[in-house]
Amino acid sequence: MSEPQWRPKIGLALGSGVARGWAHLGVLRALNRYGIEPDVVAGTSIGAVVGGIHLAGKADALEAWARSLSKVRMISYLDFRVRNGGMLGGRHLTDAMRRDLGETRIEDLTTPFVSVATDLVTGHEVWLRKGDLVDAMRMSFSLPGIFEPMQHEQRWLVDGALVNPVPVSVCRALGAQMVIAVNLNADIIGKERRAGAAIPTVAGFDLLSELQGSDGAAPKSRISALANRIFRREPSHPSMFGVMISALGIVQDRISRSRLAGEPPDVHITPRLGNVGLFEFDRADEIIAEGEESVERVVEDLHDAISIFGREPYDNGN
Repeated sequence: MSEPQWRPKIGLALGSGVARGWAHLGVLRALNRYGIEPDVVAGTSIGAVVGGIHLAGKADALEAWARSLSKVRMISYLDFRVRNGGMLGGRHLTDAMRRDLGETRIEDLTTPFVSVATDLVTGHEVWLRKGDLVDAMRMSFSLPGIFEPMQHEQRWLVDGALVNPVPVSVCRALGAQMVIAVNLNADIIGKERRAGAAIPTVAGFDLLSELQGSDGAAPKSRISALANRIFRREPSHPSMFGVMISALGIVQDRISRSRLAGEPPDVHITPRLGNVGLFEFDRADEIIAEGEESVERVVEDLHDAISIFGREPYDNGN
């Protein structure tokens, strides 16, 4: 066992936020640049995906994939199957993750990791600390009504954002002396409308329009036909999909405020992403850049916190 290091045990809480979660990639890169590596990581929804893939050593591959996404390519990963409690099966996304991660298990990671999900029946917060990594991440991002719930140990699990969007409490429970939280839903003032639009962008996101080809015509497929039936709307009204996503954003914001008030992090990183729609995965370049910039804005706080909390010796167990 090595000599104790005079630095705190650092926990990193990666919050939910759907497409805004690409900011976590920028945050992790910036933290690494400053020599700040977490000793425990907890993630909710997209935070669980980025956190788990980062700890598995595949963050570069995830970032390359994120930067390559277009709207059409993103839609290709969404397997429409309006049954079993969700509009999307999620198999295409899990298959993509499985190609890089294989059968990696959480307990095989070199850093303790928790993926947060919600019990659909009891509403209890579920901490996934062992087992298949891909399955744990998939359980955490099961957006209600969008992705099918997943069954795990006789429980039906959905998105952890319903109970703990920024899992500071999980890091504390894992023994973190200092917790860095990344909250992707703090910038509600930044929401904007498209020029000339009658409704807010966030409520108008329409999967049907995203399925249109470059010539404006929907591709001839069973998927587009299904989308026509489900998502058709009047141009002056919010879309069904947009309302569901907007409602999720409101839930995440309000629950985040409440949880963070009672369980404040020691350093709070808040990327300014209010103008990014929750399903605008094709904006990875600017989202990742803002993740890096959000760390630059608090870098002095980070160093001060490490100095203060590092007054007590911490043995990292190596």
